[in-house]
This record gives sequence, structure tokens and C-alpha cells, in this order.
Amino acid sequence: MSKRFTLQLIAACALAAAAAAPAMAQTKLKWAHVYETSEPYHKWSVWAGEEFKKRTNGKYEIQVFPASSLGKESDINQGLQLGTVDIILTGASFAATSFPRLAVSYYPFTFRDADHVVKYSKSDVFKELTEGYKKATGNTVTALTYYGARHATSNKLFKNCDEMKGIKMRVPDAPAYTALPRACGANPTPIAFAEVYLALQNGTVDAQENPLPTIEAKKFFEVQKNIILTGHIADSLLTVVSPGLMGKLSPAEQKILAEVTQEAAEKATNDIRKREGELVEEFKKKGLNVVTVDRNDFQQRVLKAISFESMKLDKKDWDRVVGLK
Repeated sequence: MSKRFTLQLIAACALAAAAAAPAMAQTKLKWAHVYETSEPYHKWSVWAGEEFKKRTNGKYEIQVFPASSLGKESDINQGLQLGTVDIILTGASFAATSFPRLAVSYYPFTFRDADHVVKYSKSDVFKELTEGYKKATGNTVTALTYYGARHATSNKLFKNCDEMKGIKMRVPDAPAYTALPRACGANPTPIAFAEVYLALQNGTVDAQENPLPTIEAKKFFEVQKNIILTGHIADSLLTVVSPGLMGKLSPAEQKILAEVTQEAAEKATNDIRKREGELVEEFKKKGLNVVTVDRNDFQQRVLKAISFESMKLDKKDWDRVVGLK
């Protein structure tokens, strides 16, 4: 083989490699949340990551970091701005740190049921609030997932608002979650999600509140005697994308990401709704005391004790959400 031919061959190979490089280049993305790998939020986040990779012909690889492995909820929200995460699943109450009106759905007893939450996710008021959040932060909300109706668990039994007086109740570290315990004279105690089981086990707190599927997944039922069906907040999670990632994506890729995250949210919502319907009887079979209460009594106490202004909310937003049919 002549020297000249060898050089030509090397040059041709180099050109071929250069041409192939963009197709082979892959951008790795981080998706973070605080939920267990056994929960639908993780399962469908992983699915969405795989679908996004598939639909962008392998251009993007999404790694999902579950169970607070990249930090607690406030950390991963900050991570969107810092560039340490690209996509997160988070409660709107945490996102609302930057745009308080977004937490309107967390005022207790706002939603009638899961259908109402889904209608809210498709409403003009939700679109308006997420646009306001985007203007304040640069972050884009692409989907909403139903998280479940939040109920209380406690080792100290209570059946009405007055009996909550003095109970130490773990709540997430966001103002919206303190409304019910404050209204009833309990002591709301913010503790990071990953530390709640131990706090209940060692008596740092007497009680906590979460949807039934979360109580199951985090095994809170192992260290709590009573489940009190307050249903005080019909909760949801937002899928939020960082401005850094949205800036990298083409309009077509942005559309694909929105579609896969919305499909994942719908699938997770269906799983949660199904599991919610099964768990009351399953918890009773495990020997837990499941208590039904007068939710209207709790609601009236909250309305009297906790003003919208004190939570930096706009009652006009709340009226619009409550009025969705």
C-alpha cells in the first residue's frame, strides 16, 4: 500500500468520523425526585426518559435519581437554577417559593376529588399560574400528576379538630401544609421527606400526613397506629424543566418532551387513583385503626383560622379553581 493511498485512507476515515460524530453525540440529563423506586412516579419517570431517548433517536439520555438521592425537595428545586438538575418532579407548594400564587391548590379542601385535580391541570387558571411561575423563574411546567388525597396518620388518636391540639405533626417544609394543623392547634413540624419514618419511629413527632399510596410506599403504617381520613389536600406533582435544558432543545424536541411527560403523568395518575381505592381495606387488614371524620368540620376551622393573605395566596385564584366543573 503506497504512502499516498494510506494518507488518503486516513483522511477519508477522519471525515467519516467527523460526519458521524453529531449523530452519535449524546446529551446526558438528570431527572430528580424524592419518591421511592416502588412508586408510580419513579416508574413512569423512567419510562418518560426512555421514550424521550427513543423519540429523539438517542440524542438524549435521561437518568432518573429517586428517593432524595440528589437532595431534598427544596434542593432539587434550587438545582433547576443552579444547573445541577434538568428535570424534577415536585409539589407546587415548593415551586411556589418563587411564585406564591402557584400554591393556591394547596389551600385545604380546595378540590372535590381526583377528577377536579385533573380538570385543574387542563384549565386556563393552571396555564396562567404556570406562565407566571415561568416568568418568575425561567422554569417550564410540562405536566401535572395526581398525587392523592392527603390523610393524617397518628399514634395519638384524634377524630376532630379540637383533639389535634398539641399533637406534633410532621409536614413538608412549605407554608401550605401547615394550614390544617395550625387551625386545629397542633404543632406543624417540618422534616425532610427522607427522615420522616425515623422521626415517627423515635417519637420526634406524633403524626404526619400523606396520601394512602405514599403511606404504603414509605412504610409509615409500620410506626403509626391510626389513619384518619381527613382528605384535607388533594395533592399533585409538577414536572418542571430547567431553563438550561429548554434553551438546548429545538421546538420539536420541546414538544416531544412535553408529550412524553404528559403521557407519563397520565399513567402515574391512573396508577395512584387505582391504588388509593384499594388501600383502606388493606390497611384495616394490617390491623390499623382507620377513622372516618367530618371533613366539613375541619374545613370550616381552616377557613376561619387561616387567611389566604397569610399564605400569600390570591382568593380570586382559589375561587376560580373551586369553581371548575
